[in-house]
Amino acid sequence: MGILIWLIVGGICGWLASIIMRTDAQQGIFLNVVVGIVGALLAGFIISPLIGVGTINEGISIATFLVSLAGAVVLLAIVNLFRRGSVR
Repeated sequence: MGILIWLIVGGICGWLASIIMRTDAQQGIFLNVVVGIVGALLAGFIISPLIGVGTINEGISIATFLVSLAGAVVLLAIVNLFRRGSVR
């Protein structure tokens, strides 16, 4: 059940992050899910301990969803920085 939640939340977070960063036309469904999952993983390790919010593994809430979304946006910003030379 945990993998299914990661896929669903990762897909939604990756899709929203790609819309925020304006890379939605360049990515497909698969990359949106990958960006969302990796972003949530990074946010779980870096952002969650700093602000004291749990991760998606501990339960889905607005705070955990926003942390995962922030991680996906940061990940896309880093990728854009290396690929294009600007965050956008």
